[in-house]
Amino acid sequence: MSPTTSGPCEIDDIGSTAKNNPTNTSQGFLLMNADDWGRDRQTTDRILDCCANGSVSSASAMVFMEDSERAAVLALEHGLEVGLHLNFTTPFSASVCSTALIEHQQRTARHLLRHRLSQAVFHPGLVRSFEYLVKAQLDEFQRIYQKDPAKIDGHHHMHLCANVMLQGLLPPGFIVRRSFSFEVGEKSFWNRAYRKLMDRTLSRRHRLPDFFFSLPPLEPPQRLERIYSLARQCTVELETHPINADEYRYLMSGEMLRHTSNLRIAGPSALAQ
Repeated sequence: MSPTTSGPCEIDDIGSTAKNNPTNTSQGFLLMNADDWGRDRQTTDRILDCCANGSVSSASAMVFMEDSERAAVLALEHGLEVGLHLNFTTPFSASVCSTALIEHQQRTARHLLRHRLSQAVFHPGLVRSFEYLVKAQLDEFQRIYQKDPAKIDGHHHMHLCANVMLQGLLPPGFIVRRSFSFEVGEKSFWNRAYRKLMDRTLSRRHRLPDFFFSLPPLEPPQRLERIYSLARQCTVELETHPINADEYRYLMSGEMLRHTSNLRIAGPSALAQ
């Protein structure tokens, strides 16, 4: 998991370095982000527990979901930094959703879930649907949170799908989640090259962290230790889903905080400093 080339904050083994990224800072930090805020009451409450415990520094909110409105109120009450978790695949579950919203999402979901590589395929017949869904979700976030999202990412990372990227649908200047970071041997050359292309494209219009990983797997412990070590010099986003019992136990047990006691844990706003 550690960088394999010469720079202090290198993104991958292909040679793209974080020191060329304007978001890179001399002092690193860990952006501990919980996904799916607002999806349902239990998910929201577990994320809030982790925030109160100090093990989560921000959340990514789903809109048009059953707990979206309550989650927005809680975020404003607790001063939580919240981004937008764009959703093109999981059915909206709010009690009131327009027919157009549901139909456009059904179309994108059919395409994106058809095959594991579908997200890499541009679908010209879905241009209007992707435009509609991104705009509707941005507008709804601004309505219930009374401000722009702190960052933008995607449910199942579909904010990086071909239609969103090639249509340029993510508003310029926003902090955006990059693709996963890997060390040599974890993925094929072509997989890493594709991810590098995505990150380069994103970096032209958006602020990115230097690295992005998921919290699991929690074993072996050396994996997370290497990730935390990166955050001493680089900006590292670590994604978690506290609705999963093992992740929730880890975040609430104090184990993570013991391993990160000498690290700065911050929200997305730290990337703009």
